[in-house]
Amino acid sequence: MSAAANHRLQSVQLDEQSLGAASRDQEQERQIAIFDLLELNSFQPEGAEGGPYDLAMSLVDNRLVLDIKGPAYEKRHILSLSPFRSVIKDYFMICESYYDAIRNATPQQIETLDMGRRGLHNEGSDLLRRRLEGKVTVDVDTSRRLFTLICALHWRG
Repeated sequence: MSAAANHRLQSVQLDEQSLGAASRDQEQERQIAIFDLLELNSFQPEGAEGGPYDLAMSLVDNRLVLDIKGPAYEKRHILSLSPFRSVIKDYFMICESYYDAIRNATPQQIETLDMGRRGLHNEGSDLLRRRLEGKVTVDVDTSRRLFTLICALHWRG
C-alpha cells in the first residue's frame, strides 16, 4: 500500500465532556457519521508522510481542537468556531424542524426541509475545508462527516 493510500483516519474520538446532550436522532446521526467516516475517508495532515491517523475532537474555550496522531506525526490544530456560528445555528434550527416533520409532515414538506438541511450541511463542510487549508487536506465526503461531528460537539439538549 502506498503512503498516499494511508492518508486516512483509523479512529475518531469525541471528547465526552465537550459533547452536549443529544436526542436519539442526533446521537444516531453522530454514530453514522463516525462509522461512515472510518469506512471511507481522505485525511492528509500537512507535513505528514503517511497514516493512518487517530483524531480526537474537542471544544476548548469555544474553539475546535483537533488532535491528530499518526506514525511519526503528532499535531494539535485549534480552529476558531466564530466563522461556523451562523451556519451551525441555522443547521440546528432546520434539523429540529426536519426531525419534527418526519413524525408529522407530508412527504413534500419533509423533502423541502431535507434539501435545506443538506444545503446548510454542504455550506458548513465547504467552510471547514477552507478553514483546514494548510493544515489538513480532506475530500468532500470527509469534510461533510467531520462537520456533522463538529455539530455534535455543539448539541445541547
